[in-house]
Amino acid sequence: MRENAKIEGKKVPKARGFLLALLTGLLSIAMLVVLSTLRAFEIPSSSMEDTLLIGDHMFVNCAQSAWATRWMAPLLSHGEIRRGDVVVFLSPEGNGLFVVRRVIGIPGDRLHLRDGMLFRNGVQQDEPYVRHKFVDSNPYRDNFPAVPPPDYSNVTSEWKLTMPLHIENGQIVVPPDSYFGMGDNRDVSLDSRYWGFIPKENVIGRPMFIYWSFETPSDQYQQKEMGQRLSFLAHVVIHFFDETRWKRTFKVVN
Repeated sequence: MRENAKIEGKKVPKARGFLLALLTGLLSIAMLVVLSTLRAFEIPSSSMEDTLLIGDHMFVNCAQSAWATRWMAPLLSHGEIRRGDVVVFLSPEGNGLFVVRRVIGIPGDRLHLRDGMLFRNGVQQDEPYVRHKFVDSNPYRDNFPAVPPPDYSNVTSEWKLTMPLHIENGQIVVPPDSYFGMGDNRDVSLDSRYWGFIPKENVIGRPMFIYWSFETPSDQYQQKEMGQRLSFLAHVVIHFFDETRWKRTFKVVN
């Protein structure tokens, strides 16, 4: 009996050590996978105000586009993209830029704007996140797609050609594997009204939360001279504490 007790006494610590090592390894792998699916982005424009402000820095969940971690997708992703989701995607204009907008139409939806109000499948939508900060008149912007784009507009030439193919009874119909996105700051946002649908394969992921937000001039991201960039960097260092928007830290994006 004593001999058996000694043998068991030796095996139990080894078993515990093995389990501890296994759990530590699994947790390490899980953390690496999670970190590999997160990407940091910053907001350079006012298109998504007041949901996202210029100078917001956020983490984006890219699990759905991370081919190497698809086995973790059920733990990290939020399922299919739904109406109202905020998404980050590669611009359909093909300029290599990342854009963030809110999905207001999924495949099959019929959309139109009337005096700035969104109608989806014939029903006027309640959009508490939308802001109208200007009172200027823009028939194309506010009555899309009933009013054709003027020659001097920001509408891309390709969208001018293809848009009529998707209009039925005064409404734009979202095609398969595509989304219609618009900015929450509806009066200034360049979005699907100007460059067309968002291809499903262009979607990078969904914003998760803001990890840092700093009061940033609206034209800062247009500055190209090194001196101006260094000057703003120095400004950030000096005013890190008093111009950081602390209330926005860890704010969930929705």
